Amino acid sequence: MILYPNAKINIGLNVIKKRIDGFHEISSVFYPVKSFYDILEIIPSNILKFSSTGLNIPGKENICLKAVYLLQEDFNIGNVKIHLHKKIPIGAGMGGGSADGAYTLIALNNLFNLNLSNIQLKRYALKLGADCPFFIDNKPKYITGIGEKMQGINLDLSSYKLKFIFPKKHISTKEAYNDIIPVNPKIHLLDLVNQSLDNWKGKVINDFELLIFQKYPVFKKIKQQLYEDGAIYASMSGSGSMIYGIFLK
Repeated sequence: MILYPNAKINIGLNVIKKRIDGFHEISSVFYPVKSFYDILEIIPSNILKFSSTGLNIPGKENICLKAVYLLQEDFNIGNVKIHLHKKIPIGAGMGGGSADGAYTLIALNNLFNLNLSNIQLKRYALKLGADCPFFIDNKPKYITGIGEKMQGINLDLSSYKLKFIFPKKHISTKEAYNDIIPVNPKIHLLDLVNQSLDNWKGKVINDFELLIFQKYPVFKKIKQQLYEDGAIYASMSGSGSMIYGIFLK
């Protein structure tokens, strides 16, 4: 079975408060980018094996294997061979790892006829990471809580062109959240996103930009250049480091 775990972008990201458990509550819009994806192949096997090509994947245990272990705890499923061709950069704020984990759950559900609903799959996906449940439905969502609360929204960017710029700097999520000061926005993000895209500039804000742009001025220059090149809206995705522009086709 071959699947294509796709990227996402954040349209706005407000860090609202830090909880006593150390997690941060946010509000953001996640939008799937189905034209930019990894390639994931999963086949039944006598042994559990993971291999990868493409971009380097740091760490000893990939999220795809974690997804297998998670379902093996509750179901009598066999082993699989997993091969991931990694194209979505790690640490770019595009959810590539989360997508890989979610799509592994989807593949296992189909391969072993587990008949899990999307609601059930999202519960397992949440155990892999806060962003993972989004990729089960893979539709535009308004995200709140620590990333686990999702509300479907009517947003279609198919008539626009997206341009991605990847600075040669990895921003760890931990680094970004360690320095952020939570602020409750005066205007609800969803109200802003529901306005015309022409009104997003300067209003639909990623709270991490102020911090990251001060620390790494090249990021600010990239965003400015996207606007100079004609972008209707430009932003950093997630906690970085990818910066995107939305253009007319």
